Amino acid sequence: MRLRICGIFLLITFVTSVFIITPDRVTAEKLGQVETQALPTVTGTASGPMVTVRSDGESFVNVRSGPGLFYDKIGVLLAGQQLPAKGRSAGGDWILVEYQGVEGGVAWVYASFVNVSPGSLPIVEPPPTPTAQMTSTIDPTLAAQFVVTAEATRLPTFTEPAPLVIPTYVTTEQQGFLNNIPIGMIIVSFAAIGVLLMLFVLIQGR
Repeated sequence: MRLRICGIFLLITFVTSVFIITPDRVTAEKLGQVETQALPTVTGTASGPMVTVRSDGESFVNVRSGPGLFYDKIGVLLAGQQLPAKGRSAGGDWILVEYQGVEGGVAWVYASFVNVSPGSLPIVEPPPTPTAQMTSTIDPTLAAQFVVTAEATRLPTFTEPAPLVIPTYVTTEQQGFLNNIPIGMIIVSFAAIGVLLMLFVLIQGR
C-alpha cells in the first residue's frame, strides 16, 4: 500500500516538473516593414500687410470696436504680437486688424502703438457710433421738492425825515459895542447892582 502511494506521488511530481521546466512555445508572424515617406508640413503665413505691437511702450495696448476712444474696449494686444492688417481709418490714425473671438473677427488699434509692414491698406468705413448706455433723466416730482420759491415781502413805506434846521450865528458886526465889553465885567456889574438893591431894601425896611 505504501509502495503504491509512493509511486503515485512520484508520477505526479514527474508530470508537474515536465510542465514547469518545458518553456512555452511562442509563435511570431513575420511582419513586413512599413514603408516610410516624408509627409509634407503645412505652414500658413498670412498674406498682405501685418501690424506688430511696439515693444518700446506699454506691455499691452487696447483694441476697440471702432476707430475712436468713444468705442468699446473689446480686447488687448501684447507687446510684439503680430496680426494681419485689414484696413485703416480715413485719417490713418487707426488700423483695422484681424482679431478672432469677437463679432466680425476684426478690431481697431491706434496706429501710434503698432508698426505696419509695407503695403497699401484700404480705407474702411467705421461702424456706427455707440449710443450712450444710460440716459440721465430727472424725475419732475423729485425735482419739485428742491425748488424753493421766495415769498414776496412788502417793503416798509418811506417816511420823509423832518427838515434840517440850520442854526444862525450873530456876526461881529451885528453885536455892535457889546463885542468890546468883557463878559466878566458885565457879570460883576450885575452883581454890584444886585448888592446895592439889597442894601437899599434893608435901609428902607428900618
